[in-house]
Amino acid sequence: MPEKDRGKSRRYYLWLFAIFFLLTNGGCQGGRAPVQSQAPPQPIIKKVVVVGFRTAISKGEKPDLVRNPITGTAFMSQPVPQDVVKWLTDQLFDMLVTDKRWNLIPPGQAKGIVESIVVSDTKVGISPLKMLQEIGKTFGADAVLIGQVYRWRERVGSDFGVESPASVAFDLSLVRPSDGAILWRGNYDKTQKSLFENLFDFKDYIKSDGLWLTAKKLAKFGLDKLLEDMPGSPLKKKAVKD
Repeated sequence: MPEKDRGKSRRYYLWLFAIFFLLTNGGCQGGRAPVQSQAPPQPIIKKVVVVGFRTAISKGEKPDLVRNPITGTAFMSQPVPQDVVKWLTDQLFDMLVTDKRWNLIPPGQAKGIVESIVVSDTKVGISPLKMLQEIGKTFGADAVLIGQVYRWRERVGSDFGVESPASVAFDLSLVRPSDGAILWRGNYDKTQKSLFENLFDFKDYIKSDGLWLTAKKLAKFGLDKLLEDMPGSPLKKKAVKD
C-alpha cells in the first residue's frame, strides 16, 4: 500500500478512536454551573515597536539553561539558526499587519535604533530592558514587542510518519517604555505527539489534519496562539460580542 494511502487509513482509525474517546469520557463529566469571572482591564495600546525575535543561544554554543533577561523565565535552550529567527520575525510582523490591532513600527526601524544605542558612548553597558525602553520612547510607542527562540528541531520523516517529531520553543513579551513594566508575556513550548501519545491534545490533532508537521508549521500554530492571547486580540473582541 502506498505511503499516502497508509496515512489516510491511519488517520481514519485515529478519528474513530478519538470520537470513541470523546464520547465515552465526555459523558462522564457531569453538568457544572459556569464560573463567572471578570477579566482584568487590558492596557491601552495603540502604537507598538516590533523588535522581533532573537536567539537565546548563538551558533557554536552548547545547549544550556537560559534565563530571559526581560521576564526572568528560564528555558533549556539550544542554538537556533539566524535564518529561522528572521523567518519567525517576518511571520510575526506579517500576522500583526493582517489583524490590524496596532499602529506598528517594523523590525527594520527598531534595528536601526538598537545600533545607534549600542555605538553611543553614553549607553555603554545598558541593560536589555533599558534598551527596549529607549527604543519605545524614541518612537513614542505604548509598547515594545520582543521574543526569544529557545529551541528549533525539524522533524525527521514525512507527513505520515516520523523518526523524530518537530519541536519548537519561543516566547513573546510586551514592554511598556515609560517604566519597563511587562504588560503581557506568553510562551509556546511544543513537541508534536501522536493522538495515542496525548489523547487530550485533540484540538491540535484536528488542526494538523492528523499529519506530522514541519517545524515551521508547528511554529505557526504557536504564533497564532500567542497573538490570540495578546492584548487587543480581534478574536477576543469577537468572542465578547458573541
